[in-house]
Amino acid sequence: MDDIHGKHVDLKIEDPDRLYQLTHALASPVRIRIMQALGEKSMSVGELSQRLDIPMSTAALAVKILEEAGLIMTETQPGVRGSVKLCSRRLDTIGIQLTPREHTGENVLALHMPLGGYSSAEGIKSTCGLAGAETLLGEMDNPSVFYSPDRFAAQLIWFRQGSLEYRFAFQQMEYMDIEWLELSFEACSEAPMHRDPWESDIAVAINGRRLGIWTSPCDCGGRQGRLTPQWWPALSTQYGFLKTWRVTAEGSYLDGVRISDVTIRDLGIDRQGYISARIEVPQDAQHIGGINLFGEWFGDYPQALALKVGYRMRQEIYDAT
Repeated sequence: MDDIHGKHVDLKIEDPDRLYQLTHALASPVRIRIMQALGEKSMSVGELSQRLDIPMSTAALAVKILEEAGLIMTETQPGVRGSVKLCSRRLDTIGIQLTPREHTGENVLALHMPLGGYSSAEGIKSTCGLAGAETLLGEMDNPSVFYSPDRFAAQLIWFRQGSLEYRFAFQQMEYMDIEWLELSFEACSEAPMHRDPWESDIAVAINGRRLGIWTSPCDCGGRQGRLTPQWWPALSTQYGFLKTWRVTAEGSYLDGVRISDVTIRDLGIDRQGYISARIEVPQDAQHIGGINLFGEWFGDYPQALALKVGYRMRQEIYDAT
């Protein structure tokens, strides 16, 4: 389904059939319980039937509705007696746009980047390391592991100081006039174990232009992150804050609060074939307290880095069609 990006889907009021299909699929306690169960691991229809204590036929019908809506995916695998249908959750987040956009001509694209999909890691200083969903990835406090091929499986990344650069590319960017940009990720400070308070200045730059600095108040712990795996030590960092950086024609904003005068025009997006997003604990920071970045299977929020852009197709494209 072309409205699904990674594990996120954007629904629009202009597409009522799709909106109804997906919301109808969730309008059932049984189907919601199945989505909750599949958030832990993949399960067969039989296992779901046993887990939820419902008839096999009820579980099979619920799975069929969820699969048709694009909420889960299934694959047939050999079993002890014949074959079994293994079910996995396809979506983690859903966005619903209730304001019609026909009168504005605006479009929105979304792209999700895995935590380990950075293009460069510069000036990394310990404490630092990478963790996957099931184990540590390489040696702790060794900056060289940040260029290990294993980094693409990272679900938690931490460092005391330095930066990561991510590059997002959209097809046909040369035909777009980008009107706003939004970057979101989950993060907190980095201290030994976890600590509150523990301030850290975390900067974000788009295409080399710093939007501003967010001062994280602490390295979050004391309870397990909602998605943090059980193997991860209870006394270590557990979760972070979901922060949203937005650039418009008027300026830059963090969680809706203006932080600088950098505008979308200042970013020069039409001068290169990708959008660069740099996340940094800079050398000139007042509070150098490190950073933890969370992937879709760590922390409290089921996402890594999410980039959205609002754009209009250039007039010459409409004229050509």
